[in-house]
Amino acid sequence: MRRLFTSLGLLLVLAAPLALAQAPKAAQPPLIDRELLFGDPEISGAQLSPDGKFLSFIKPFNGTRNIWVKGLNEPFDKARPVTNDQARPVRGYFWSRDGKYLLYSQDKGGDENFNIYAVNPTEAPATGQPVPAARDLTGLKGVRVQLINAPLKDPNTLYIGLNDRDKAWHDLYKLNLTTGEKTMVRQNNDRLGAWVFDWNDQLRLASRSNADGSTEWLRVEGDKMTPFYRTSIDEQSGVVGFAKDNRRVYMVTNQGKGRDLAEIVLMDPASGKEEAYQADPQKRVDVGSLRISEVTHEPIFVSFEDDRMRRVWKDKAYEQDFKTASAKLTGLDVYPVSSTTDEQKWLLSASSATQPSVVYLFDRKTKQLTKQYETRPKLNTAELADMKVVRYKSSDGLEIPAYLTLPKGVAAKNLPVIIMPHGGPWARDAYGFNALHQFLANRGYAVLSPNFRSSTGYGKKFLEAGNGEWGQKMQDDLTWGVKYLVAQGIADPKRVGIMGGSYGGYATLAGVAFTPDLYAAGVAIVAPSNLITLLNAIPPYWEAGRKQMYARMADPNTEVGKAQLVRQSPLTSAGKIKTPLMVVQGANDPRVNKAEADQIVIALRDRNYPVQYILAPDEGHGFARPVNNLAMLAGAEKFLAQHLKGRYQESMSPAVAKRLQEITVDPKTVVLTDKTVK
Repeated sequence: MRRLFTSLGLLLVLAAPLALAQAPKAAQPPLIDRELLFGDPEISGAQLSPDGKFLSFIKPFNGTRNIWVKGLNEPFDKARPVTNDQARPVRGYFWSRDGKYLLYSQDKGGDENFNIYAVNPTEAPATGQPVPAARDLTGLKGVRVQLINAPLKDPNTLYIGLNDRDKAWHDLYKLNLTTGEKTMVRQNNDRLGAWVFDWNDQLRLASRSNADGSTEWLRVEGDKMTPFYRTSIDEQSGVVGFAKDNRRVYMVTNQGKGRDLAEIVLMDPASGKEEAYQADPQKRVDVGSLRISEVTHEPIFVSFEDDRMRRVWKDKAYEQDFKTASAKLTGLDVYPVSSTTDEQKWLLSASSATQPSVVYLFDRKTKQLTKQYETRPKLNTAELADMKVVRYKSSDGLEIPAYLTLPKGVAAKNLPVIIMPHGGPWARDAYGFNALHQFLANRGYAVLSPNFRSSTGYGKKFLEAGNGEWGQKMQDDLTWGVKYLVAQGIADPKRVGIMGGSYGGYATLAGVAFTPDLYAAGVAIVAPSNLITLLNAIPPYWEAGRKQMYARMADPNTEVGKAQLVRQSPLTSAGKIKTPLMVVQGANDPRVNKAEADQIVIALRDRNYPVQYILAPDEGHGFARPVNNLAMLAGAEKFLAQHLKGRYQESMSPAVAKRLQEITVDPKTVVLTDKTVK
């Protein structure tokens, strides 16, 4: 089944006398300009049109990332822009099934209320306009549109979810791409969170999020819905798609006490009978993804995200073709990113820790592999640092897998270090090109990204080991990462910093509040500081996951749970903070509200403790506009250099310098107005 997606130089060193008559030593690479790592990619996000005649991609137009189109065999300099969105970069898009429209979603200033837009790439622009007109197909305010299904048999249609009637739950609609007409298919009065269509584009299944946090899968038969599978609040289940017989479905599940790692089963919704299909043959990680051919309706491969990605191939013809293409891309991880409807042409993305994505066209008939573009061709990959897997024991003996990047050209000894916890926290870090790792390693830092307990992909037990442990054992997993690096001689214990966004931002605040002697600097990006106000302010459309969040954190509606959340909130221990801190926030963030940043800034200001505050008025949960991201990173880079003595690129473009000044807030001016704060 097709999945729809709507998806962070001047060398500043002290002069030293030349050493005469000595052999030259290995030197650090020159500073990599921030723009090369965090500015707009030259080209990205390529997609083949369904018939393979055109190639679309994202490239800056008038200073903002927009969609471009060219003939598949035309050079890139013949491409033409087809969108001109100047308010927000276009971050993702897809072709309609018949190739008539390019479809993309946009919100306003990061508020995550997405509408769907359509543009006809063959349409001539109106007089005086540089691109064809983009139509807002949904045209709603304060509503988050979900993309659910693009039917093969009705290419002028999308199935979408709208929460205009009930902010917590999305009703199912059929959207006409030509007229924009919306027709309700199912009103959602049953806490339904997912809809599954079969190979005939008929609605067959739905999932229900029960009030107790369990998930129930239902057969949809007219107006009747019949349960056939259930997973508890501590388990997961999800339908990937229908099997070739259009009767059974491939389901990812970790249901049952004897099943720690998630696997794929073949499930018959009519009888409830399941049979094993694919688990990790190495018994190390959860199943990752299943790719199913829309031509044969048979599985192509199953992937597993281990230390590096692995696959188990199910289709021998695809496997042979993929091996033929990959043989010319040694040392790189290769991913299929787009194909024609007949699946005879593929776009493949190849990358590694030291190679940003390079995209190739593979023709399955001729077996020809043709390079299309590099996302960041100006980066000198010889100057990039490799990423390796390390493992260490936490405070209770739990083994923590982590990714470590060491700076090039210097001995891995007594280095400044950045601990970089991921967001989520129910997510994970993976091997690959990581711009922040490369940026910081180039500045001389060792960078450690731990997959702490609560990270996904390592089974139920590993995830559940983090239940109730925000700021406690989850934080220990980071602390013991520092201890590991110190014991290895890699880290200078006096120059350890922590930097992260979302949950990683919380972990940054928790690190400086609960272990005040451990870190010498912290950069907290869109970071929860008060877990009570965080949970009180979660968006209504997160209602399906509310009970699970309470189970994994604590229930604020109980005295015990509320006391725990207060204790685990960095704001509660703000008086213990003695680490230099930078706080970064998007004013329109619907997940971690601006009040979270304001609270911690005010708490530090009121005790006359210096804190730096960056607030972007046109961003949400993370910065989408490159000028904002570059300005924030320029400020963070200087901040870290001041406190950890890493290298620092002082220069920046006038636009970035101006923006940094505009989004830097004087803590004295911060006023808390959110009445939900208690």
